[in-house]
Amino acid sequence: QVQLVESGGGLVQEGDSLRLSCAASGRTFSTFTMAWFRQAPGKEREFVAAITRSGGRTDYSDSVKGRFTISRDNAKNTVYLQMISLKPEDPAAYSCAASIGVILIRTQRAYTYWGQGTQVTVSS
Repeated sequence: QVQLVESGGGLVQEGDSLRLSCAASGRTFSTFTMAWFRQAPGKEREFVAAITRSGGRTDYSDSVKGRFTISRDNAKNTVYLQMISLKPEDPAAYSCAASIGVILIRTQRAYTYWGQGTQVTVSS
């Protein structure tokens, strides 16, 4: 079992930056592949980024590649999502998720544990 709590969301201007954090408690954090997903109103939840257990490999959706960076600090049991150059299409509820699998995967059902989400709003 692992509990995930996101923080760092808020209202920013278009082009601004924001860093989301996801703190984990429970099982050993370093045993999980971690990911960020987002869901905008009226849309399905979509994959944003994922990172391997060691942090050595990452994967990004095409829509955020080059603007978002996922990272993790296993000593702090935390995964981050650094977002720059935020666009009008980025607002959503951002959730972190944990998978016991060892590979990077974009499929939601591969992730067993989910946080409640943190809201990101971008004004133009």
